[in-house]
Amino acid sequence: MTEKPNPSTAADSALAEGGPDEASLEGALAAVRTALAQPLPGAEAPMMVLLVDDQAIVAEAVRRALASEHEIDFHYCAHPDQAVRMAEQVRPTVILQDLVMPGTDGLTLVRAYRANDATRDVPIIVLSTKEEPAIKSAAFASGANDYLVKLPDSIELIARVKYHSRSYVNMLQRDEAYRALRRSQQELLKVNLELRRLTQSDGLTGLSNRRYFDEFLGAEWRRAQRENTEVSLLMIDVDYFKPYNDTYGHVAGDNVLRSVAATIRHEVKQPRDLVARFGGEEFAVVLPGAGSALARLLAEKMRRDVAGLALPHSGSAVSEHLTISVGVATLTPTEALAETALIEEADAALYRAKREGRNRVAYSTAVTGRG
Repeated sequence: MTEKPNPSTAADSALAEGGPDEASLEGALAAVRTALAQPLPGAEAPMMVLLVDDQAIVAEAVRRALASEHEIDFHYCAHPDQAVRMAEQVRPTVILQDLVMPGTDGLTLVRAYRANDATRDVPIIVLSTKEEPAIKSAAFASGANDYLVKLPDSIELIARVKYHSRSYVNMLQRDEAYRALRRSQQELLKVNLELRRLTQSDGLTGLSNRRYFDEFLGAEWRRAQRENTEVSLLMIDVDYFKPYNDTYGHVAGDNVLRSVAATIRHEVKQPRDLVARFGGEEFAVVLPGAGSALARLLAEKMRRDVAGLALPHSGSAVSEHLTISVGVATLTPTEALAETALIEEADAALYRAKREGRNRVAYSTAVTGRG
C-alpha cells in the first residue's frame, strides 16, 4: 500500500496507544497538515493534477479538496475521448482516472496513457466506487499506480497526489540529470580523443608523431616476438631538403613535406601499418607481419610516386624534381633483440641509399625475414 508522509512526534504519541482521545487526534491531524505543508525535496516544479471523470460533482469536490494547496494546479476533463490529448497538453504529474465512464472504461484509458510516449510514466490514481480486490488487481495490471475509493478524504487525496507527483518529478529530474551526465561524458570523450590525437599526431603533416611511433613499434615488436612473425620498417628521407628550403623558402618546404607525407600514406593500405614523421624531413613506415619482399616493393612504389609528383627542385644534385631515398629493414624479433635494432638497420640502409646517389631504395644487410 502507498506510504504516506511520516507524521511528527505528536502523531506518533497519539497512535502509540490503543485509543487516542480527541485532543490527541486533533494533534495528530495538525501534525499531518504541517507535514503536508512542508516543501517536498526535488519537487520545485508545480504539481499538475488532471482529473478524468464524467461527473461534474466529483470534479468540483476534487477541486475544493485541492484548492488550499497553492503548488497544485488542477485540470479537469469530462470526456474520455479527449483524455489522452488533454494529458499530452497539460503534462500532468498525476492523473486521477475514473474507472467507469460512458463509452469506455477507465482501464482502457489507463492502457492508452501507458502506450503514449508523453504519458507512459505519469502516475495514475484510479478512482472507483468499489473497494474490491479483483477491480484493484485489474487496475494495477493495466498500469495504474494507486487506487482510491471516491470520494476520498481530502487529507489522503492531497498526500497521495503529493507523493506520486514528487516521485514523478524526481524521476524526470533524475532522467534529465542522467542525460546531462551522458552528454558530459560524450563531450569529455570527444575532448580526450582529440587530446590523444593531438599528442599522437604531427602538427604539420597529420601523420603519427615520433612519440607514437616509438610506442607503436614497441608494441608491435612484442606482439611479433610472441607470434614469431616479422616486422619491416621503411626509413624515408627527402633528398636535398635543406637546399630546397634555401631555394624556395620554408613555407614551400612545409608544403612539400605535406605532399610527401600524403603520397607515402596513400600507399599504405593495411590497417595495422603505421606512417609517422620521424623527425625533420624523415618519415618512417612500420609494417607488422610484412616480409622483406613486400617491404621492398612498397618502398619502390613510394619512391616512384614521389618522383611522379614532379615537384621542381633546382637545388637537387640527382634530379630536377623532388625525390626521396628509402632504407628497408626486416627482422624477426627475439629476446636478444630490441626494437631499436630494427631502427638501426633501416637507418643504415637509408644512409647507404644516400651514399650511393640518393633517389633509390636500399635494403638492410641484416634482413632475417623469410622473403
